[in-house]
Amino acid sequence: MDFINTLLLTLRLAAITTIILLVLGIPIAYRLAYSRSAWKPILEALVSLPLVLPPTVIGFYLLLAFSPNSGLGQWLQETFDLRLVFTFGGLVLGSVIYSFPFMVQPLQSGFEHLPAHLAEASYTLGKSSWTTLWRVLLPNIRPALLSGLVLSFAHTVGEFGVVLMIGGNIPGVTRVASIAIYDEVEALNFGEANRYALTLVLLTFVFLALFFRYNRRSQPWISW
Repeated sequence: MDFINTLLLTLRLAAITTIILLVLGIPIAYRLAYSRSAWKPILEALVSLPLVLPPTVIGFYLLLAFSPNSGLGQWLQETFDLRLVFTFGGLVLGSVIYSFPFMVQPLQSGFEHLPAHLAEASYTLGKSSWTTLWRVLLPNIRPALLSGLVLSFAHTVGEFGVVLMIGGNIPGVTRVASIAIYDEVEALNFGEANRYALTLVLLTFVFLALFFRYNRRSQPWISW
């Protein structure tokens, strides 16, 4: 039963994180793709930072920032009764930050590869930027959108350092599959560790296989 609950918690975390990243990632990727601001390289560097930083670094600073002993953590708890350290909410926050570039970068690349005349034609017809984004641009970057969804979900499923630092290891609350593997190996329960690991391998393989199958059938002209 603990095995099933851990996997369900992992999938729940990945699903919620992916939905949040989709909502945040679309407007940010859109702005980055068409921005001419001098601040654009700095913003792109901030978005890409989780790709190169060790996960434990991100988790450590999140732990410091939202600890009940910190000013921010104490304010959140006293004002909103919100505790992020060693809770599922903290896992979601850490996962969103750590997987952010896996959503934003494919979407940004998709927007940048679109022909300029698509947006120009929409504006000529009197459509707003919001309508152009949702009715014209997004339908034409479906492979990029799917790529962001699959990569974000799969990456969240495999997280370890960030979720361990900010979420700890509480069964049924913050103990996801990657942490369970570590625990079982430490306890020399290699059979149970293999059970978790093999399940994650199969899950991520299925997600990636479905993604590549869709891309092949849709024959996208956008190359990554």
